[in-house]
Amino acid sequence: MTDASDAEVVALLKRYRCPTPFHEVRTRFMGNIASPAMAGASPMETVKQRWGGELPEFDSMEAVNELLNVLVAGLWNRLTAHQSSRNPFRLMRFDVAQTREGLKHFALVRRQELDGFVEGLFGLEEHLDLPERAHKALGVLTEMRAILAGAINLLDDLSKPTEPDDLKALARNIQELTIIAETEINKTILSCKRARSQLLEQITATKPTLH
Repeated sequence: MTDASDAEVVALLKRYRCPTPFHEVRTRFMGNIASPAMAGASPMETVKQRWGGELPEFDSMEAVNELLNVLVAGLWNRLTAHQSSRNPFRLMRFDVAQTREGLKHFALVRRQELDGFVEGLFGLEEHLDLPERAHKALGVLTEMRAILAGAINLLDDLSKPTEPDDLKALARNIQELTIIAETEINKTILSCKRARSQLLEQITATKPTLH
């Protein structure tokens, strides 16, 4: 089942009570795939981290293989294709109700997606040497994360009334933030990919000749 669909991934995550929602799993995987911390770019380790560092309990080896096929051979491998400018990564698309709760959910999903990408990018590292372009993009994503958190807090505060026109304007703003976020995420992905390629070339060039 190497071509597992998003629906199959969602069903598996629910079955094993994964504490991380699907939209955030996607961006965590994408961040880890892009990460310049090459030692941290292990699909298996990333999968384990979704359950706190250990895989969930399984009834059989077939169940283990199913999880690995769906999450690694399926989702992870599909996401690796987004390391190309011809196939940019996109955040989740879904219908948004023009209500306080609908927009709160919209902003929360986007915030969790940004958190997931950054967490995946850094992996287990506290500090990363990022290419300049990726460093700047990460700064923009951090600002956007703060804007989304502010929107969530505003929508949470029932003492502040929200008119229909206000909700429509906020929905447009989050949609615009979505496009900007995707641009900055893809800048980070491509910049880090180039940096990894250059590092591999340097390693290859300096490898000593064995006698």
